[in-house]
Amino acid sequence: MSRTALITGASRGIGLGIATRLAEQGYGLTITARDRDRLESVAADLRTAGAKEVVAVAGDLADEESAGRVVEAHADAFGSLNALVLNAGVGTAGPIGEFPMRRFDKSLGVNLRAPFSLLQQSLPLLRTGAAENPGRGSKVVALASITGVYAEAGLAVYGATKAALISLTETLNVEESGNGVSATALAPAYVDTDMSAWIHDTIPPEAMIEVNDIVELVDALLRLSSRAVVPKIVVGRAGTDGYRA
Repeated sequence: MSRTALITGASRGIGLGIATRLAEQGYGLTITARDRDRLESVAADLRTAGAKEVVAVAGDLADEESAGRVVEAHADAFGSLNALVLNAGVGTAGPIGEFPMRRFDKSLGVNLRAPFSLLQQSLPLLRTGAAENPGRGSKVVALASITGVYAEAGLAVYGATKAALISLTETLNVEESGNGVSATALAPAYVDTDMSAWIHDTIPPEAMIEVNDIVELVDALLRLSSRAVVPKIVVGRAGTDGYRA
């Protein structure tokens, strides 16, 4: 039976790395990102890499209707779901005293509301996927951040949304792991992606975690049996004390 995955933020960075790895393993994929042209190009590459089928749904997860469209497209194409990868997110820095509420609302919408909505609407598909393969179950992987575990000045809002995402995955395990649906929050320090370019003056790309390090972890998580639950993995950067991004 063919395995399927739904990956958000799949057109670049960590999401693209994960999508490529799963395509090489023959997964059927539903991918989403904002840039329609880039997404279609990525979909073609994923088919070439070995994906059984690729459904590309362009949309902005800040739009409250977007999650429903993505899940519906996956359901129509595949009927069940083995892996939900909640990768899309926005990062913005600023001290609590001056942080604009408009940016707060955008961060909360993309980093927490959208993943919650995607997870909620995907649960029937995930339960079906777990029932079809009870030995492995279905997996949810949420890309959180080390700032959701250890506080860092200037990243209060970003860290708060990621802390909430970690809590969400842990609660999902309490509610659903008995049904074969389990979740892991990955909480890395800076990963060498476009999203981290803003801090290159302070932390150069060669000092950041490689995208492939995160891909390897996701690959391993998806291979676990349904009996194993890994609620959270923190990934620090070499040369630091491990408690900061």
